[in-house]
Amino acid sequence: MSVRDLIPWNRNEGNRVPSVFRDSERDPFLSLHREVNRLFDEVFRGFGSGLPSLGSVSAFGGGWPSVEISNGEREIKVTAEVPGLEEKDIEVLLEDDGVLTLKGEKRSETEDKDKQFSERYYGRFERRIPVGYEVKEDEVDARFKNGVLTVTLPKTEKAQSQVKRITIKN
Repeated sequence: MSVRDLIPWNRNEGNRVPSVFRDSERDPFLSLHREVNRLFDEVFRGFGSGLPSLGSVSAFGGGWPSVEISNGEREIKVTAEVPGLEEKDIEVLLEDDGVLTLKGEKRSETEDKDKQFSERYYGRFERRIPVGYEVKEDEVDARFKNGVLTVTLPKTEKAQSQVKRITIKN
């Protein structure tokens, strides 16, 4: 047996047994290469357009700010982390269709004449959160402290009574 017999390519094509598989499907390195490419595609597809780039419109990305929503019996509480912003930079709106909108904008400009350095930073976000319950609009409360915005939306009596507890059977 010679070394040439061990190498799968460059064999005499006439002596070849026809196969159901294409050469690319039998090659383990090519299969591994395709699988690694597929895995990377899946991972980076989850990032969407939120990856930072030179031409991106928003410096914050798609999911900023981070929002936590808790649904209690009497109220809905929305907490948003907005570090670096001040109260005057944020706007909270409750629309007639039951959607809570959080908007914010941050502008910053730094200039150092000694080092001949100048930097401008601009970012804007808008998060729309469907509430899903009737809310006492005149009692909605928004508070801002240490970069955390907390909006409390008290439910109406009708919304509180619509909740039905279901027993779990085994």
